[in-house]
Order: sequence, then C-alpha cells, then structure tokens
Amino acid sequence: MLVAAAASGRSLPGFLAGVIWECWLKGNDRPFPCRQGGGIRLVSCWTGARGSARFHALLAPRDKVMPEIATRAAELLLAARRDPARRLDDLPPELRPADRAVAYAIQQQVAAQLGPIGGWKVGPVQADGLPLCGALPASGILAGPVTIGPEYRLRGVEAEVAVRIGHDLPPRATPYSPEEVAAAIAAFHPAIEVLESRFVEPASVPMLTALADFQSHGAFVFGPGVTEWRGIDLAAESVEQRVDGAVNATRTGHPGGDLLGQVIWLANAGSVWAGGLKAGQFVTCGSWTGANRVAAGAQVSVRFSSVGEVSLRFAP
Repeated sequence: MLVAAAASGRSLPGFLAGVIWECWLKGNDRPFPCRQGGGIRLVSCWTGARGSARFHALLAPRDKVMPEIATRAAELLLAARRDPARRLDDLPPELRPADRAVAYAIQQQVAAQLGPIGGWKVGPVQADGLPLCGALPASGILAGPVTIGPEYRLRGVEAEVAVRIGHDLPPRATPYSPEEVAAAIAAFHPAIEVLESRFVEPASVPMLTALADFQSHGAFVFGPGVTEWRGIDLAAESVEQRVDGAVNATRTGHPGGDLLGQVIWLANAGSVWAGGLKAGQFVTCGSWTGANRVAAGAQVSVRFSSVGEVSLRFAP
C-alpha cells in the first residue's frame, strides 16, 4: 500500500514519492507531514471523505434567492461570451457572489449552456484548505500546434501540466483512493491555458466573481501525451516558456506541490455535480509560469523536461 511504502521510506512511482496518505485513508482532517522534493511540508487533508463533505456543504444553497441570482448572473456572462461588446466592468452589486456556493452555482449554469465538458482546471488550495476548480468546455480544448483566433483579446498564457483521464470515475459514496485515481490517469500532457475574461479588466474583479467566470478560462491547448508518467518527478521537472523564440519564463517544480491530491479532490468533490471525471477529459493543475500576456501574432511554445512540448500562435 502507498501508506506502508511511504512510512517505510520505500520508493513510490513518480510524483507519489514520499507522500504519506494514512491521514487521507482514515478520513482525517488534520494536516500531515509530506516529504516531497527533499523537503517536508504540511498538507491539509482536503482530498479525503471529510474534505469532500466540507466542499459539498460549502455548495449548499444558503437561501431561496440564490438560484435566481445565479441565473441572472449567468445570463450576463453568457451574453458577454456571445458579444464582446457586452463585456462587463463587473457584475451588478446584487448579483456578485458573496461566497463560493453562489460562484459555483453561476459557473455551473454557464457550463450547462456551453456544451459538453472536456476537462477541468483545479487549484490553488485556499485558506480553508479547499482548492478552486472550473469546468473546461470541450469546444475550447485544442490539440497543438494551433492558431488562436482574434476573438481572444487578452492573449494571456499559462504553461501547465495536465493529466488525461483514461476511464470514468463516476460519483460514489466511498471516496476514490490515491491508487484508484492514479490508475485512471492515462497520460501527462504539456499544455497552455489561454486566458480570456468576460470582464473588461479581469484583474479588477473580486476573486469570487472571477471564479464564477471559470477563473478567466478561454481555451486549453495540449501537446502529445506521455503514457509512462509514473517515472516523472514533478518536483524536479523544469519548464521553459518562449515567446517568438525568446525565453520569457522558466521554473523547476510543480507549483501546487501535490498534483495527485488535486486530481483526487476533483474526482471526489469538485466534479461530482457534472457526473464525475470521464474518460478523455483533461485535468490541468495550475500554472508553472504565472500568467503572461503576449502581442497579437505571437508564437508561444512551452517545453517541459520530461512531459514534452506544446505550441500555439495568436492570430495577427
């Protein structure tokens, strides 16, 4: 078992190395020590049964007007998607989400109008120990290299590592274990998230409003996958991002620290409203390089040391 291997110091595959899952398996909410990349840090147990219960409790409607607020806010965001001239400075005060329950309710109503879900973004973990997540419409998931159209005005890019789900993880009463989630991962993929917003100045809107707007998601571009991912140590993985051939960002080590934990939480909590994780969906787990805005016509390439390379070009 993973717990026994971690406790005894025996090696585990890839990014599972040194992660102590005993707390998760017991459904414990206390932080536990995790050795990863040569260091020791505390990880809150948001991936287990209690973490899932906390998330579902967080999403419970607070009052009878919440569905109406979500519907009206979703209509404004959908209108801004259809017509760039209707982008918003902010949501009206009475429609701004006051908590994550409202933000996710808005997000879910928008997602229902955008067609099938092709993937998810997850992270970062917040002060209460729970991550943020958002659905990725299948229509915006693109194989690189690809040209991104002029409708993407922000031209923001983030270099990311994504996992591709190999078989369904439908909602169930018993949380999925780390072993089960790892077995469902078909491949690691290099990826670029293209940022876009339904707001004129996305940096000026509150975090919960941005969460309702899919955390400024625009499109997701992926490169060829690595199926032998278990030997990849994300703590030692490096990335180089180039814009028009010049290096503009580098990093070593996954910024979230615990990629598997993010996918576990998504399987057990964040994706449940949509029927869980499904075969063929991608899960992208946070930017390695931060958000970078580039010029029209720019060529962007991202190369990971083990995960591979992906590129895109923005239309002039």
